[in-house]
Parts: sequence; C-alpha cells; structure tokens
Amino acid sequence: MKVVVYGAGQLAQMMYLAGAPLGIDVQAVDVSDSSIVNPVDKSSSGVSLRDAITEAKCLTVEFEHVPVELLNDAQQSGKLAPDMAAIRVGADRVLEKRLLEKLHVANCQHQIITHINQLDAAVESLGERLILKASLDGYDGYGQWRLTDKNDLPTLKRKLGDLDLAAVPLVVEQMLNFDRELSVIGARAPDGKTVVYPLAENLHHNGQLHVSIAPATQLTSELNQQAKQIFDTIAQALNYVGVLAVEMFQIGNKLLVNEIAPRVHNSGHWSIQGAKTSQFENHLRAVTDLPLGATDAVGVSAMVNIIGCGSIAKDLLSVAGTYLQWYGKSVRPKRKMGHINVNAQTYSELAERLALLKPHLPIEHFPKLIEEIARLNSLDE
Repeated sequence: MKVVVYGAGQLAQMMYLAGAPLGIDVQAVDVSDSSIVNPVDKSSSGVSLRDAITEAKCLTVEFEHVPVELLNDAQQSGKLAPDMAAIRVGADRVLEKRLLEKLHVANCQHQIITHINQLDAAVESLGERLILKASLDGYDGYGQWRLTDKNDLPTLKRKLGDLDLAAVPLVVEQMLNFDRELSVIGARAPDGKTVVYPLAENLHHNGQLHVSIAPATQLTSELNQQAKQIFDTIAQALNYVGVLAVEMFQIGNKLLVNEIAPRVHNSGHWSIQGAKTSQFENHLRAVTDLPLGATDAVGVSAMVNIIGCGSIAKDLLSVAGTYLQWYGKSVRPKRKMGHINVNAQTYSELAERLALLKPHLPIEHFPKLIEEIARLNSLDE
C-alpha cells in the first residue's frame, strides 16, 4: 500500500518510519520541483508525480503551505486526506478565524486588517498590547510582529508599510496573559471515529516550540473534556480525516484556541516512544482507513527540540529513557535539526533524567530546558 506525502521534511520521514511495520510505503513529494523522493535519504524514486498519484491509495501532507496548484491536482484525484478545504484552513489565518467564529469555539479577540490605516482602530478596540500575524506563510515566529505600547504604532506602521495587506491580510490579536500553552492532538477516521492524545504542555522561545511535556502537568477532567470537545467540534465541521493538532492557551479553567495545524505536529513527537500508538502511525491508519490505535500515554514524556545545533555528545543516549532522532538537515539558525524524547514513570523522575542530559548538550541551544527541570521538580514541593 502506497501513501504519497506532499513535503519531504522530517514529518514525512517520521511517517515513513511509522508506516514500514504496517506495510505502508510512504513516498514524499519535494514541492519545489514536484519530484518523488525517499523521505529518509531524499533519493529520487524515478517515478513521476502523476504515476505516484495513480499508484497511491492515499495522498496527504506534512505541512499546510503546499503550493495551491499541487493541492488542486491532489484534490481532483479524490485521494487527498485531509482534503484541500481543511488544509487551507490551517494555511490561512483568516479562514481559520472565520471557522472558529462560525463554530463558536473560544479564541483570542482579534480583527482582520486589510489596510495599514485600520491599525489605529484595532488598537482602540483591542488595546495596545497586540500580536500581528500574517495570514499566510507564517510559522515558528516568522511573519509576526508585536505592539506593547501604542506610542510605537507609527514605527510599526512604517515597518509594515510595504506589505500588500489586501492580498495577505493581517490578523491582529490581543496579547493575552495566559497561564500556559497546551495542545491537543487527535485523529479522525473516515467513519467519524476520533481518538485524542493526552494534552501536551508547550514551552516556546522566540515564537518557536522548544519543549513539550505530555501528559501536561496539573490537568483536570474539565480541561480534558474541553480539549476533546474542541477537537471533535473542529474535526467534525471539517469532515476531517487524519491527525489534527489544535494549539491553545489556558486562562484559569478556560481554553482558547490559538492555531490549528491540519497535520502531524511538533508537539506530538513525544508520542513516538511515549504513547501506545504514535501520532504518525495513527495518521497513516486514519488516511488509509485502518482501525485507529490507542492513544494512552506510557508514563510521562518530554520532547526537546534540537534547534540550530548540528551535534551533541553521543553519551546523551546513556541516560535512561532517552531517544534521539536527527532529521538529516544542514545547520542554520532556528532550524529544527532533530529532537530528543525522554520517557519516565513520574514527573520527578523525568526531571532527574532531563537534568542528566545537560552535561551532554550545548546548553545555549536549549534555553527552556533548565527552566522546565526546575518547574517539574517544584511539583513535588
């Protein structure tokens, strides 16, 4: 059974590794030239995209910013899962906000800006602490600007002056004083059945995910129920098939949706060793109409992104419960080079194991690690 993934990065690579035991042959599309490559070593398959589509049981994506012409062809094949409409919602923040409003799913107060002069009214309505997000092509903190003092508005307007906001509007959101960032990842099968993973707690630095803890600490049944309801509401409305991630802010006992990702997600990498079925396997199960796997956590886990760092000490693997995955990329700043998963039975044991990683890491590339170790240790105080 063949599955074609649009995108040839680390998520396609991890789908390939998850698919092999199931007899699923995952091929990747390099969207820069439409060539079909092996997701691990990037070698050319010698197969045309048209032939790959014909031979595949299913087409899917590893990221939402696939060129529209390629998505159109995939949609017309009748094999694309999730479908193009769902993928576009994740790629366009305006469509995303409209969906959340239509479904009455709580999210950040916002306005859509199509002309720079509308910013003044947005400040008057939403306040002077704002996050401005490009509606297209923004990720990992790119395509975002912040305003914390309305006296800085003229400078910000000059900075944004060259943007064509009629073509690519800005979503202007209130900057929230949230308690923490969480994400829920789930899978939906073609028959509408859903499974969700335990909530993950996410720590960001400069707009980029650095550490995830799953299951998130100090969860309540109320939070779990809210997250499941949010996932099911969005997935049902989109008639979604595959894995869907929903990033959220927690404020008190309330969850507000921040973003939707129509694909496997960085904050779910912990599931490779930390859940009974990984998000990558469940995505493939969903899109090929195989029964969905159990999503129960196996102990507690941390996922630590390796960002802008090309090497770490090999003795890191001597730490119990530690797993390493490199993505095979050339090094550049802010680039996700790989990740480390650490699994333990308790949060205190997880903190101990994370602390044992420190001597083996160039710690300047892991600015959230020490903070998270201290937080996990404080849970027992």
